[in-house]
Amino acid sequence: MLARRLKKKFNGEDINSISPTLGFSIQTLEHMGFKLNIWDVGGQKSLRSYWRNYFETTDALIWVVDSSDRLRLEDCRIELSKLLVEERLSGATLLVFANKQDLAASLKPSQIREMLHLDEITTHHWLILGCSAVTGENLLDEYSHQISSVFVF
Repeated sequence: MLARRLKKKFNGEDINSISPTLGFSIQTLEHMGFKLNIWDVGGQKSLRSYWRNYFETTDALIWVVDSSDRLRLEDCRIELSKLLVEERLSGATLLVFANKQDLAASLKPSQIREMLHLDEITTHHWLILGCSAVTGENLLDEYSHQISSVFVF
């Protein structure tokens, strides 16, 4: 969902007709002089075994967290930890989007940072940012400077 919203936003298209990703979606967009090939892979348990198929030539991993779903954050932390030890992701930069910041009950990015143990990650450059895929608030254009400072290729 986030990848499709980003593509539509950068192309000046209507962003109000987006739904969650079921399965996977491939998006390509150009931003800040880079051509971004985005593999939007759903997080359902039935799809996780397929994630390895998308690791080749990955420069960055964008991990989208549902900030309103406290019950799944431990599972989210475990899955992220598994990914970060994958050899083919060893050079990848990690960008964590704390999504659904438009909801009053959502955890703040600082709380997500703590619950995912992000400060313990020493093998990857990483950054966590709050956003809302529904409203488009705080997506890449607002964070371009911060994102470019953490993405070291």
